[in-house]
Amino acid sequence: MTTLYGIKNCDSVKKARSWLDKEGIDYRFHDVRVDGLTAEQVAAWLEQLTPEKLVNKRSTTWKQLPEAEKTRVDRGEAIALILQHPTLIKRPLLEHGGKSYTGFTAEQYQNIFQ
Repeated sequence: MTTLYGIKNCDSVKKARSWLDKEGIDYRFHDVRVDGLTAEQVAAWLEQLTPEKLVNKRSTTWKQLPEAEKTRVDRGEAIALILQHPTLIKRPLLEHGGKSYTGFTAEQYQNIFQ
């Protein structure tokens, strides 16, 4: 099962959903604000992605964090930080074929779904 994680109003998530729909790819959308995240989900992502690849340091949420929290980007602290602020994940996050990918470009998704 392919799952796309993000928030509904994110432009990159909208583009990814549009691409998946256009290509006729069956997927489930998981809104991290509405549906939440579990420590197990975040830990599984961090098995494949480094905290630097998973945490979006350009997000509004990141910019609003106190400086002391911004230093919490090692694996263990990243889990706690993302659970507290789910919109910190780089969006969209795609799970497909047992792998996790962040961000969206049409070329990237074409390669994933070949």
